[in-house]
Amino acid sequence: MSQLLENIEIETAPNPSIAIVWLHGLGADGNDFVPIVRELDLSGLPGIRFVFPHANTMPVTINGGYVMRSWYDIVATDLVRREDEAGLRASQLQVEALIAREKARGIPASRIILAGFSQGCAMTLQTGLRHPEPLAGMMCLSGYLPLAGVAGAERIDASLATPIFMAHGVQDPVVPFARAEDSRKVLESLGYQVEWHAYQMQHTLCLEEVQDIAKWIRKVVA
Repeated sequence: MSQLLENIEIETAPNPSIAIVWLHGLGADGNDFVPIVRELDLSGLPGIRFVFPHANTMPVTINGGYVMRSWYDIVATDLVRREDEAGLRASQLQVEALIAREKARGIPASRIILAGFSQGCAMTLQTGLRHPEPLAGMMCLSGYLPLAGVAGAERIDASLATPIFMAHGVQDPVVPFARAEDSRKVLESLGYQVEWHAYQMQHTLCLEEVQDIAKWIRKVVA
């Protein structure tokens, strides 16, 4: 197995019994969402371990081959017709390794939330649909379902019990709103329970979304 990705860990209390593995977007790193730990109102919940991994670096075609942190290559602006399947599957194994570490540290899959923004959202779905046990939830922010054409054939039946939170900005210029809506429709057609939120924003997060995320976390780990 490849070496575990470097990551940042924040624990809200000693001996956490919940884990949230949060995957960043293209060109960012694990530091990107560290501030959200303070912004989420999770008071009263058991201890939570937030894990913010750093993706490996690679040349990204759409950015002229510039080397940056990326979960997989982006080869076309439409995000669909030419997907980096090999890159997606390689990063899936790395995310699975992070989940396995949390389980080895005593947190069951049913108390692990997989979260991601943009590319990290794609990796959340790529991994969560294929995980052999139900997770506490998949939090999918401003992203899309990758390899949608094979998702139905490859998804594990157990993953149908994993609740999905999807949120997107209606003015998103990076991942078009319609792409996210199409992803939601595919997921629902496969039998997933999707909590869908749309916000008046671009490719970012907003206060209302952060509040909705906190409510959803409370619901899925109750």
